[in-house]
Amino acid sequence: MSDYKYSIEAKNVNKVFYKKSQQVRALIDFSIKIEKGTIHGLLGPNGAGKSTFINILGGLVNKDSGDVKICGLNIDENIKLSKFKIGIVPQELNIDPFFSPAELLELQAGLYGVPKRKRKTDEILENLKLTDQRNAYARTLSGGMRRRLLIGKALVHDPEMIILDEPTAGVDIDIRTSVWNYIKKISKEGKTICLTTHYLEEAENLCDNITIINSGKIVIEGSKNDLLNIISNKSVSFVLEKSVNIPKELDEFKPIITNDILKLNYDKNKTNIKKIINILNNNGIEFKEINTSEGDLEDVFIKVVSKNDTTV
Repeated sequence: MSDYKYSIEAKNVNKVFYKKSQQVRALIDFSIKIEKGTIHGLLGPNGAGKSTFINILGGLVNKDSGDVKICGLNIDENIKLSKFKIGIVPQELNIDPFFSPAELLELQAGLYGVPKRKRKTDEILENLKLTDQRNAYARTLSGGMRRRLLIGKALVHDPEMIILDEPTAGVDIDIRTSVWNYIKKISKEGKTICLTTHYLEEAENLCDNITIINSGKIVIEGSKNDLLNIISNKSVSFVLEKSVNIPKELDEFKPIITNDILKLNYDKNKTNIKKIINILNNNGIEFKEINTSEGDLEDVFIKVVSKNDTTV
């Protein structure tokens, strides 16, 4: 593989669409770096600009300004070669219904000029759990099978960078898990992956780094753990030995007691849970079980998008 640090490097990318007499600014000075060998999540609400950026990478949309490199290659200076470095799995299930999965993968490999001896059709079908359907008409495949077949089509030319646009939309939980496992597998093999998803659980499960985009602009980016640390609210529940009166020292934690379960909320950046336990001990309140929970990526997403929500 080429010597480069970032599989995707975009700087000050702008794109304006014209709808009737209206201007829609899809991307505004959009800059992003996706580090080689990582799984990077690109998140945002509908209309945020994610698909526009992906279509620019794939050559389906021309940017108005800015620079984009794919695996170290400028897409304006190396139009053909940069396309070979990337594989894009689209959101739409655009598969010819009269071909079998094996035929579609062979056809796609042929379009990319992959010699027959170097094709990995059987290996891809096996990894995506489509071996039993290798000779079936694509029109007979379920939605989940078609989704996996699209991933296979993007892998036939062994790209260094893979873009997955909503890869598990419309598939059941079991298939989603198998797709996740395959994404992790190809990542460990050295592929760089950029993932757009509406399933925040998916981003939390897979991604190393995350960029959240809204109205064509980046509102926040960083490692998954850094973003999760933005949400400092935690809750703790104590299963009490017996009914108690709530001491005034716990008022700041908004205490609620239901069926001898005491629930408290606190800011982990300001309060150590040890302080709460000490208050319970000092007031003779005994408990037999303790459970804590904290914010997830969904909380981060809601917080930053609502805070930065603007009409462009």
